[in-house]
Amino acid sequence: MPDRVKSLFRHVSLDLSPLRDSRDYRLLFGSGVITMFGTLISMVAIPYQMKELTGSFLAVGLVSLAEFVPMVVCGLWGGAIADALDRRKIIVLSELGLLVTSAALMINAMLPNPQVWVLYVMGAISTGIASLQRPSLEAVIQQVVKHDQQGAAAVLSSLRWNFGAIVAPALGGLLVTVFGAALAYGVDTVTFVLSLVLLWRIRSLPAAEDAAPASLESLVEGVRYAVGRKDLMGTYLVDIAAMVFAMATALFPFLADELRAPQALGLLYSAAAVGALIASITGRWAARVQRQGLGVIIAAALWGVAVASTALAPNVWVVFVCIALAGAADMISGIFRMTMWNQTIPPELRGRLAGIELLSYASGPMLGNTRASLMADLGGTRFSLGAGGLLCVGAVLALSAALPKFRGYDARTDEHALAEKARREAAATQEATA
Repeated sequence: MPDRVKSLFRHVSLDLSPLRDSRDYRLLFGSGVITMFGTLISMVAIPYQMKELTGSFLAVGLVSLAEFVPMVVCGLWGGAIADALDRRKIIVLSELGLLVTSAALMINAMLPNPQVWVLYVMGAISTGIASLQRPSLEAVIQQVVKHDQQGAAAVLSSLRWNFGAIVAPALGGLLVTVFGAALAYGVDTVTFVLSLVLLWRIRSLPAAEDAAPASLESLVEGVRYAVGRKDLMGTYLVDIAAMVFAMATALFPFLADELRAPQALGLLYSAAAVGALIASITGRWAARVQRQGLGVIIAAALWGVAVASTALAPNVWVVFVCIALAGAADMISGIFRMTMWNQTIPPELRGRLAGIELLSYASGPMLGNTRASLMADLGGTRFSLGAGGLLCVGAVLALSAALPKFRGYDARTDEHALAEKARREAAATQEATA
């Protein structure tokens, strides 16, 4: 094989070193694959079941709105407890709670007359529990993966998500349209059981002895730190803007009908993951990028362009390609943001900042789906997709101009990245000599 081809292959192939070097990361990775598989099946089942029960754009969009407040409150509190308690215990107990909510959705779907309010309530509760869990899951990566492998871990985490996100929505679409929502929720319930088996084997990950107790004061400390760093604020604000203006998965059940391809519903949900998976598999280059702030800006703008292009797509296959391109751009943005977070945030604040991160990447899609539904009520599905994508591009460019420190971030010279790297190296040396 020519040297040039070998060099290209090294730059686009996956770096598996985090999986090879860390047992706990392998367990988390395996659990994530299983859990995402079931969760994404339910992601298709809930809006589909709501559409079948109500036939309303607004009712489907309000599912996301009902999840917003639990996500905000529990996400922030989840960050506080992630820095104060054993992160493994938080992860395991939350996974058990998610199993219960999935089982409740299954039981409701099996009733002769499923209740709409159960979808809203269980959706809100499961979002709250997942938001309590997520900061611990994010913060624990910093503990179980080496500093110089954080970029590779970000790529692998995206690959894990997308593996499930391609197969699961397609299977979910098949399950709900052929066998009904109850079976889809049942599969989700089983995946939580399997995931718990792996999570139980992870070693205890207690908080530091001098960790601040979970309190309103500790939350304020985390918020103050985030606000004081304009580079971090850029990662949050750009992602929120991109999702609020261009996220539109709530429209997929209606878009599939308009395209006269209701059986392609699962395909639409999988499209973004196909693009994101390709970006992940070939994403070794992204782990080498040092100017992640500029990378986030470019990727978020491309996401908006791809979503706007969907409004002009004449058939389901062109729509699939547009959504796939959007998914690839979003995944690259996510890799850059995760690398910045894990390489620059001090470990004693990592959980609380993970809670704030959750607000940025979870609140945007929730509000975006509500926005998409309202705009679709006003001007139709295509209008909502096109206008939303263009608004996304404008918002991202405006934030880029307003946040020069974020735009100019460079991991090779940033004081926070250099300080965290030195701390990790000193800790590794101390552990090796102990």
